[in-house]
Amino acid sequence: MKQWIESLQQTKVVKSIIYFIVGIFSYPGLAIINKLKISGTENLKNLPKKNVLFVSNHQTYFADVITFLHIFSAVKWGKQNRLGIPYYLLNPFTRVYFVAAEETMRGSFISRFFRMAGCITVKRTWRPEGTEVRKGLNPGDTRKIARALENNWVITFPQGTTKPFAPGRKGTAFLIKHNKPIVIPVVINGFWRAFNKKGLKLKKKGSVLSVKFKEPLQIDYDDSLDVILQQVMDAIEQSKKFMLQGKHHVAHS
Repeated sequence: MKQWIESLQQTKVVKSIIYFIVGIFSYPGLAIINKLKISGTENLKNLPKKNVLFVSNHQTYFADVITFLHIFSAVKWGKQNRLGIPYYLLNPFTRVYFVAAEETMRGSFISRFFRMAGCITVKRTWRPEGTEVRKGLNPGDTRKIARALENNWVITFPQGTTKPFAPGRKGTAFLIKHNKPIVIPVVINGFWRAFNKKGLKLKKKGSVLSVKFKEPLQIDYDDSLDVILQQVMDAIEQSKKFMLQGKHHVAHS
């Protein structure tokens, strides 16, 4: 029974309804109350519908992912680097999953509802007090993400935390090395300023939210996990050299 319910939740019809509801409620906070600056959507136009991995830095639990879903749907309707009027929510792009911590997606009614939008839950690598439990992903989590990549796009946050410049998890490099997806780096900023940590409440109006999609990474899949992970962290501008340059926010915790 549980498996049947989970299968129903992942159908295009159910996901489309959820995207519409979430999209209508989130659109004003992204595009009216705040200013959303999008760049690089030309790098999305000719992507295949499967085995594409988006790697991004992370600033809120939900607002980041919701914004990606808006952008993917807008691009499906032929828009470039803008959302415009959200009629794209009538037929959104639903072949996408996002990776999130199991605890986060159990936290509230809203998170459980949003879980039906295409969430792959993984066990948290960090305890609430900030200490690391283990490195990377466990085999079961890795298999779940690999299965999703077979027919979809997947969004993942290699740091597994909203803390800026936190180290990346090797599980992301493992996925890249073994599944050989097209890897699109994404750099976001401003979300930590505009929203609370969950990304569901406005904290500051008039903030500039930026989302930059870069060109696909040129990856040598024979490289070590460390080399691949370093390439990813450089691409999402969360490596040590960017921290030393003072890139993005450094006061956010």
